[in-house]
Amino acid sequence: MNKYESIIIVNPNKEEKDLKALEEKITGLINENGKVETVENMGKKKLAYNIKKFEEGTYMLFNFEAKPDSIKELERIYRITDDIIKFIVVKK
Repeated sequence: MNKYESIIIVNPNKEEKDLKALEEKITGLINENGKVETVENMGKKKLAYNIKKFEEGTYMLFNFEAKPDSIKELERIYRITDDIIKFIVVKK
């Protein structure tokens, strides 16, 4: 298993309970084929440029271990989740 870091930018209009639900969904997905080490909600930050007409977003950082073939599925879930406006997954 490899170590990865993933940052997602979430719609800034989402409430805390919605962010918790999204965090649990992603953590559960990662734990199917790996292990989440840390999750950090970095709060709202101003974006460098508008993304989908948003000027700010809520940043969430996930550090985890996973099998390389499970990353494609994780990114697919990120793409189809409406609340996520931008994401990146990087191998450490």
